[in-house]
Amino acid sequence: MKIRRVGAYGVCRDDSGRVLLARNSPRSEFPGLWTLPGGGVEQGEHPDDAVVREFSEETGLSVRISGLRGVSADVFRLPGGNLEHTDRIFYDVAVVGGSLTAEADGTTDLVEWVAPASVPLMPFTAEQTGLSADFPDFSEKSDEELARPERVQRFGAYAAATDPAGRILLARIADGYPGAGQWHLAGGGTDHGETPEQGLARELTEETSQHGRVTGLLGVSHRYDPGAVGPEGVPIDWHVIRVVFRVLVDVPTEPVVTEAAGGSTAEAGWFTRAETERLELTELAREAVAGIDREQAS
Repeated sequence: MKIRRVGAYGVCRDDSGRVLLARNSPRSEFPGLWTLPGGGVEQGEHPDDAVVREFSEETGLSVRISGLRGVSADVFRLPGGNLEHTDRIFYDVAVVGGSLTAEADGTTDLVEWVAPASVPLMPFTAEQTGLSADFPDFSEKSDEELARPERVQRFGAYAAATDPAGRILLARIADGYPGAGQWHLAGGGTDHGETPEQGLARELTEETSQHGRVTGLLGVSHRYDPGAVGPEGVPIDWHVIRVVFRVLVDVPTEPVVTEAAGGSTAEAGWFTRAETERLELTELAREAVAGIDREQAS
């Protein structure tokens, strides 16, 4: 069975450069390996809140977020046989209170300031602390069934894309879909086994026929709709977590929606900043435009 989850993790260093790490307990799927403090984002929870909560639970320390560090995804074959895809969001955090205390009867059993190279690490922890990481390769397509729970937590990658002239790339949501008629960022849910960057590139091509390069991360947001109706007309507890990448399209072309977009995108276009003021934008698109404004003003 293929399953998916989203996790939020904090990177915290002391003055000597050591990193605060937690050791996986026997209750973990990977006991004995050391990991960045963090864990699963709960249904309806913002990833920003999740990393602060998880850090406190695993270390006893209160932290504040000092920056958005990056995102990644990996797939592991769990001991029980399931293929688990985890989308991971990483933050830089700073300690503001509390006392160092290991989690009691949890998935970690020890927490210490350590030199990462001195202990066995989870691959994503090695990668985020500057060490080589050996991730399992599950890039091939699998015919295993994807678990479809009644509560859905979806991870999406979106592009705050501009061209050399400063125009902004937007896509209009088609009739029959939530937000129909509004202009949205190109992007959407990533597939099982797909990294955020791979999903972004695919969605950008499908919805706009553009090819861009990622220049950074603009932000993370979420939307929780416990009363959403699924494609079969059945209510579903829906939680989408969205990462917005800053993208530059060096050679823009006339945007074209391909059949692979699945019908959710009616059209796409390039717009000047002044033109966006006359468009009906989704909340995510408004936030992205504001972020681009801040970037250009700095």
